[in-house]
Amino acid sequence: MMTYFWTYLLLGFQHILNWQAVDHLLFILSITCIFTWTDMKHVLWLVTAFTLGHSMTLALATIGWIAVNPIWIEFLIPCTILISALRNLNFKDSARQNSSKLPYLTVLFFGLIHGLGFSNYLQSLLGKETSIFSPLLAFNIGLECGQIIVVAAILIFTTALMSFTRFKRIHMVYVISGITIGLVLPMLIERMP
Repeated sequence: MMTYFWTYLLLGFQHILNWQAVDHLLFILSITCIFTWTDMKHVLWLVTAFTLGHSMTLALATIGWIAVNPIWIEFLIPCTILISALRNLNFKDSARQNSSKLPYLTVLFFGLIHGLGFSNYLQSLLGKETSIFSPLLAFNIGLECGQIIVVAAILIFTTALMSFTRFKRIHMVYVISGITIGLVLPMLIERMP
């Protein structure tokens, strides 16, 4: 039973640390590039909000309670990345100090969309399992652990870039967001229904 749990935990972990999950990585990059290491607590809450949203729809779709056309989900995922990156173009250093709940709610909502994107694959893996609670829990724990590693790497990079160069935070955010937009636009066009 424990081996079974570890299998799904590793699957969740590998889902984020995989170049095939470039859309997931770009989303994480787009929501974290405005922060530095000193903001780690805030970023972890954001990523956890995303995982909660992702977990809810992943569970509901896997058990068959909701079904959305996969073509639309595959299109909406790059839309969430584009919106997040475009939002960064309005970045002001003081904006990150805002205690608004809007970023958490937005990321939670986008997590709902991303969770639907992985549900078909997970359904095929689970097959006719009698209980999906343990595999889903393991998968989401693995996903969260992988995301924390990605977030830590991004925050170390952004903090080091500003500490050891003359790069200002606002310029760094614009460059990373611009690159993200450039990478996601072809994905968006390719997946357009």
